[in-house]
Amino acid sequence: MSRPAFDFTHLTVDDVSRHFGRRRALARVSLECRAGETLGLLGPNGAGKSTLIAILATILAPSSGQVRYGSATGREAGAGLRRTLGLLAHDLYLYPELTARENLEFFARLYGLDDPAACARAALARAGLDERGDELVSGFSRGMRQRLALERALVHHPRLVLLDEPFTGLDDRSSARLIERLADLKKDGCLLIVATHDIGLAEHVIDRAVMLQDGRAMPIPDGTGGLRDRYRQAVGSA
Repeated sequence: MSRPAFDFTHLTVDDVSRHFGRRRALARVSLECRAGETLGLLGPNGAGKSTLIAILATILAPSSGQVRYGSATGREAGAGLRRTLGLLAHDLYLYPELTARENLEFFARLYGLDDPAACARAALARAGLDERGDELVSGFSRGMRQRLALERALVHHPRLVLLDEPFTGLDDRSSARLIERLADLKKDGCLLIVATHDIGLAEHVIDRAVMLQDGRAMPIPDGTGGLRDRYRQAVGSA
C-alpha cells in the first residue's frame, strides 16, 4: 500500500486545551499513538472526545498546546497532512442525492487516486454494499450509511484513522465486520484513534485507552480485570 509524500508513524498531543468562549472543552490533554496501535478515547457524551478528534483532524485549532504528526505540527505539514488523515465523524460527509458508487468515486477523485471507479468497487465490496452501489444514499439506513462513510474515510489509504463513535447504527454482523476491518488497518501500520462510549465493543478493538472526563484526560491502566471494570475504577478515582 503506497503512502503519500508526507508521512509519519507517531502522533503526539502535547498539553492541548480548547475553549469555546467561556466554556472549556479540553484542558491540557496529552497523549501519544504510534503506527500499528489503536488508542481508545473513552468517556460520556460531552467529555471532549469529539472536540479532540476534530483537533486531530485539523478541523479545529487548539486554544493552547500543540499536536505533532511525526516531527511536524499541522501548520508545518501543510496541505500534505490532509491526505494522510481519514475521518469518520457524526457528520458522515456523504451526499444523499448521489448513489453510493458516485459518492466513493467523488472522494477518490478528490484525493487524486488512479482509477476512481476501481477504488469505488473495492470500497463497496468492503462495506458489503456491492449490490446497493447504484442506489441513492438518501434511501440507506443509518447502518448502511455508517458502513459507506467508513469506506469513504479510508478510500485514500490514510495513515491516521480517526473514528468518532464508529459503531453507531451497526448491527452485530456489521460491528464484527468493523472490528475485523480495524484489525487489518492496524496490521497495515495505521494509527487508529477510536472515540466511543461503547466499552463492550471497544474492548475488542483498542490496545490502550484514555478516559476523558470534563475535558481532562487520564490513562486507563492495564490490569487483570476487563476494560469496563478498569474504566469504572478510573472514573471512581478521577
